[in-house]
Amino acid sequence: MLLAAVALFLNGFGVYLTIHANLGAGPWDVFNLGLSHTFGILYGTASIAVSVVILIIDIILKEPIGIAMFIDAIVVGKSVDFFNAIDIIPVPSNIFTGLLMIVVGLFIMGYTQFLYMKAALGCGPRDTLMVGVTRRLKKVPIGAISIGLLSMATLIGFLLGGPVGIGTIVCAFASGPIMQLAFRTVKFNAVGIKHQRLRESFRIFFRKKAHT
Repeated sequence: MLLAAVALFLNGFGVYLTIHANLGAGPWDVFNLGLSHTFGILYGTASIAVSVVILIIDIILKEPIGIAMFIDAIVVGKSVDFFNAIDIIPVPSNIFTGLLMIVVGLFIMGYTQFLYMKAALGCGPRDTLMVGVTRRLKKVPIGAISIGLLSMATLIGFLLGGPVGIGTIVCAFASGPIMQLAFRTVKFNAVGIKHQRLRESFRIFFRKKAHT
């Protein structure tokens, strides 16, 4: 559980870099920032609200729920808020350093995704939603489902005032290949991981408490 929490906190730093590059945020971050702009709330608060709504949809779809889904919902958004608050990295002065910052952020997200998934405590709410929708629309490939969800998040976020730009395109099309490259370098097979469900995690936790 600690591994997942630390990995997701560092994942938030990667997200922070892609936003801080100031070239347009990733699709889901456009949505979160749009909500933040519209309602005058922090990015992390908007992110948690979106994650909770998606988590409820996942439950309605009867998809497997792991404890990491709850950690993901809280830690990543508030991690971004933390790095925004300490503001230790200057905004890039040109498009090239901005793109470099985005790529670095995506690599951080890719490797921390490996650590987070290695903990085998469940997938994030958005990934679970994508899989759940794919299960029900069997004739539609998962890639098309992913593009549809990302496009919807981007459009709604843009209408709410979220930042869309070249960085949005880079995040949308480069995050998957970069994550795959990160997994390949550490020889990690994401498909082979058997994630714990929420009930199993609680059972293991209370069993450990009983032995201490």
